[in-house]
Amino acid sequence: MIKRLLIPFALSALVSACSTSHDQDASALQAPNAQQAQDMVKTQRNQGQLQTLVEQYTKQFLRYEPLLSTAIGVPESLAGAGYNKRFTDFSAMGMRKLQDDMNTAAMAVAKVDNNGFSQDEKRHQQIVTDILRYYAGFSEFHGGYIDTWAGHLPYIINQLSGPLIDVPKVMQVQQPVSNVEEAQDYIARLQHFDFLVAGVLEKYKTDKLNGVQLPTKLYPKTLAYFENFLASPVPEHALLTSFTKKLEQTFLSQDEQTALIKQAQEALTNVVYPAYQTVKDTLLATQAHAPQGDGIWAQPNGDAMYLHEVRYLGDSSITPDDIHQLGLDEVARISTEMDTILRAQGYDEGSVGERMVLLAEQPEFLYQDSDEGRAQLLTDLNGQIAEIMAKTDMYYGALPTQKVEVKRIPEVTEAGEAGGYYSQPSLDGERPGIFWINLRDMSAVPSFSLKTLTYHEAVPGHHFQIALNMAQQDIGLLRQNAPFNAYVEGWALYSELVAKEMGMYEEDPFGDLGRLQAELYRAVRLVVDTGLHRKKWTREQAIEYFHETTGTGMTDVIAEVERYMALPGQALGYKLGMLQFVELRRMAERELGSEFDLKRFHDLLLLPGARPMSVVRSDVKRWIASNGAG
Repeated sequence: MIKRLLIPFALSALVSACSTSHDQDASALQAPNAQQAQDMVKTQRNQGQLQTLVEQYTKQFLRYEPLLSTAIGVPESLAGAGYNKRFTDFSAMGMRKLQDDMNTAAMAVAKVDNNGFSQDEKRHQQIVTDILRYYAGFSEFHGGYIDTWAGHLPYIINQLSGPLIDVPKVMQVQQPVSNVEEAQDYIARLQHFDFLVAGVLEKYKTDKLNGVQLPTKLYPKTLAYFENFLASPVPEHALLTSFTKKLEQTFLSQDEQTALIKQAQEALTNVVYPAYQTVKDTLLATQAHAPQGDGIWAQPNGDAMYLHEVRYLGDSSITPDDIHQLGLDEVARISTEMDTILRAQGYDEGSVGERMVLLAEQPEFLYQDSDEGRAQLLTDLNGQIAEIMAKTDMYYGALPTQKVEVKRIPEVTEAGEAGGYYSQPSLDGERPGIFWINLRDMSAVPSFSLKTLTYHEAVPGHHFQIALNMAQQDIGLLRQNAPFNAYVEGWALYSELVAKEMGMYEEDPFGDLGRLQAELYRAVRLVVDTGLHRKKWTREQAIEYFHETTGTGMTDVIAEVERYMALPGQALGYKLGMLQFVELRRMAERELGSEFDLKRFHDLLLLPGARPMSVVRSDVKRWIASNGAG
């Protein structure tokens, strides 16, 4: 019986029909085994090919992106010697070469024959291919640049992001300065800002020739950034003061520190400031020719570019019109929940938005607009992190070992920034993750909104997801820093809902209102983003709808709407990703019943790292099937 099981049916019938010798029978038995061995060798060769390609293209990408290498702290063997003193080439030729190479890389990885691969290996191949496609961008849109976080963005100079804003941030916060060599790398970067700026300006001008230019209504805030950057006296500039503080933590003598500070100051005076002044002058000279339309539709091939952003940043195949309607439906649902709580607390007159505006004006929810008030707010946020961390082991399996800190967004950039964001820790865990909060307008951060922002940006939101992602040493650097927007932001929004399950809003109806207002905020984003970029809403229409619907402070609303103008599609990922996480959990709970384990489910979502939501769905379905069979 055993021998017969090893022989294909047709072959066994042939053997029994003939008077074969023992040697012939043994030969027949060996044939399938030889084929299996041949297949195994082929599979191993293909596995080796995939590994080699992934390693090759990881190195290639990191050498294109030395700032990312600095931010996460990779070995020079991966990113190239001296990467801490280099910049990405943002010129038109530099960006085109990056996009072409990433497209070639994506096709090469996708073509590897995965017959015989395990499910994990097939998933690895698919995720890496999608990451490389992220960085290949959209070849039919002749403008913008490749961002390591969001892929292809349309405007290389804007009020919110881009090399000229992101580079100083990385240098101030994430570039190491612990010895003389690292200090000299920092200074070398300052000395080569003219190269960085020249590439960005060349790309800006080339894009303009192609008809792609920042919308006219975004110029005031963009110019304000450069004005603020240049307004600070050089000795007080954050690029110098942060460098000085880092030097103070080293073992260098005072004379050595003074000499290094002098070199950095000279570079700022002679290179950085003149380069940024050139950018400001260029913006002023070209502002009059900017397009009047506020959405990406006003740019050449902008409609197709928006569909690209919906696909990659929204991780969705549904149409912008359907996303718009989904947003309207979610706005109605969440507003009804908020109305119930507001009425229970005695707020029963006016729309939900009007009542939330009134609530945010109450003195008991406001911090003082002073240094002391801002310090108290930061202290309270750290307390909220400690409070929820005490409960996480009941809801989450794996927990990050890296710490998270809360810091204020620097004043030089706060005018154009969002209400908060997270920056990742270093790969070695020595530098913590940071939850940055915008304190430009203390009336825009009422205390009832802060718990939810903390759970989103820090614990168990971005910090859990990103820190755990970076800790997975066996998935490779591309996946450790994967940029899948709907997964990353969807997880953080889903985390706000889990925080409610954890009891973080018990006996705190106003805090729960803050949570619902934040969810409403994300539903409104579906309406406003598609409104701007699909339905040709104006900036003013979007601001009015956002403010009236959510009751969010006008300062934040204006910054948010202008953010969506600069980053088409990015705001879609939050709600679209969260809805999928909720749906998958409900499916697992329904299918598994008493066998459902929330901690294991969260590990299933987090430990393979950021990935397309279609891959997450496949993972959950296999997990359900496996647990159901058990």
